[in-house]
Amino acid sequence: MGLPMVRNLLRAGHRVQAFDLNPQAADALPDDALFTRADSAAAALPQADIVILMLPDSKVVDDLLWDGGQALGGLLKPSQILIDMGSSDPVRSRDNSARLAAKGIAFVDAPVSGGAKRAVDASLSIMIGGDNSAVETVRPVLQAMGKNLVHLGQAGAGHAVKALNNYVSASGLLAVSEALAAAEKFGIDPHLVNQVFNTSTGRNNTTDVKVENFMLSGSFNSGFALALMRKDLQTALSFIERMGTPDHQAFACTRTWVEAESALKQGADHTEMYKFIRRNP
Repeated sequence: MGLPMVRNLLRAGHRVQAFDLNPQAADALPDDALFTRADSAAAALPQADIVILMLPDSKVVDDLLWDGGQALGGLLKPSQILIDMGSSDPVRSRDNSARLAAKGIAFVDAPVSGGAKRAVDASLSIMIGGDNSAVETVRPVLQAMGKNLVHLGQAGAGHAVKALNNYVSASGLLAVSEALAAAEKFGIDPHLVNQVFNTSTGRNNTTDVKVENFMLSGSFNSGFALALMRKDLQTALSFIERMGTPDHQAFACTRTWVEAESALKQGADHTEMYKFIRRNP
């Protein structure tokens, strides 16, 4: 996700200094006078007004911010704004915001939805949490990467809604997988079943985008890992539990995704849930 996002920042005229643990990651970027490859995360900080993290989870974010002598939390300056655009835990994001605020540093959480395709064409949905002034300062940067920007509230709100969105998405994919498997067992062509879903009340993102392209085709290459969906589901379930609101569906859905990850090969695409359901009647 980070690579096309950087491309779009450069297209919009933003100067970018970037670091990735994979030294080859930047090789795919254009030869652009606005782009500089950094030797470390810390080395990318001094000239930056805005620091963007695109990392897999809160543990990695917290380690980068607070663990060790080169921890970014101790190197950031009060004039800088930190944006966490990964899928972090909302409570931990709120805590990071408070710790950074004590140093005079603004924090914005801005996770994205839309997958690699929408990262490429800069049409990502971006869910934003943070103080109004910081959000408005970084809005032009976010607009270079996304189309639908919604400021949801204070720090952590963006990450909360991202986790909840992926819970709703994962629930829909699981329901569609079970429905298609049952219809096929009865002898009904699943392509026709999905055609009905897409012209009826059962239509959702899975029926519209994933069933034909990735599930019934057998390609299972949507570009979003099943392990990441499971992780986001566990984040959503933990959040719902801490809010003290009903969690029956979230618990059952998460349990099935955990089982699927254990049963499928490492690195499985999240659309392979359909494969898991079909082989486990």
